[in-house]
Amino acid sequence: MQASEQQIADYAQAVLDDSFCIVPGLFDPAVLDKWNEAFQPLLEEHIKREGHKLNRGSNRYYVTLPFVAPFADPAIFENEVILSIVERLVGNDGVMCQLATDTPLLGSEYQEVHRDTQLLFPETGKETPPYQLAVNFPLVDVTLENGPMELARGTHMLSKQDGMKRLETGEVKLEQLVMHKGDVMVRDVRHLHRGSPNHTAIPRPMVVIGYSRRWLFRPEVSIQIPRTTWEGLSERARFWLRFNPIVEQLKPGEEAYQSFAY
Repeated sequence: MQASEQQIADYAQAVLDDSFCIVPGLFDPAVLDKWNEAFQPLLEEHIKREGHKLNRGSNRYYVTLPFVAPFADPAIFENEVILSIVERLVGNDGVMCQLATDTPLLGSEYQEVHRDTQLLFPETGKETPPYQLAVNFPLVDVTLENGPMELARGTHMLSKQDGMKRLETGEVKLEQLVMHKGDVMVRDVRHLHRGSPNHTAIPRPMVVIGYSRRWLFRPEVSIQIPRTTWEGLSERARFWLRFNPIVEQLKPGEEAYQSFAY
């Protein structure tokens, strides 16, 4: 899929105004099927190793993806439409800092309404232009039954207290976001949102690729890049991934991204 300059501008403006945009049908569903096939054993292993922590809620798991095939796919993370939107929002010197998944299973529950980051300068009480983005895309269709994200449009530029007050009075509402496999959402992670229950027997993996301003460092997220993978990347990909560790071989460890809700 290609997009005109005007479409890119409109998508970026939607993120600025509403906190998110959805680009329909951007990725090939057949490619995402391969991702899902490769993801399932990672999910099973994660549940065995860390499932007791329940840091995302009951039967809901955050799993980092290894930066190897099929996940190290430049057609995904270096997609021209996505990077063009991202560059308009966090600058053409931004960074890619996260490749992971959020997956509710049968028995998951509603999360508390939260934001994914704090104010840059809490002492001011003021929001700023965007500095941290999540690019989300599901590996299966997201329906009303299998745990869609619920978000409050436009609350990214409000304080959490103000946003919660407006939710309570009904001035703003939580919207359930259904998505087709292949759709991509770009969002400012400051908006109020929550995960909802998966009432089906099929896991609902949602991939998150994190992009941010070059100076934003969150030590709990990073991408280990095997040297053999690094050597095959384009110059543009290396630029976006430049602050991540390059390793001789992947070393699976415990998930460091434990505190996620603000």
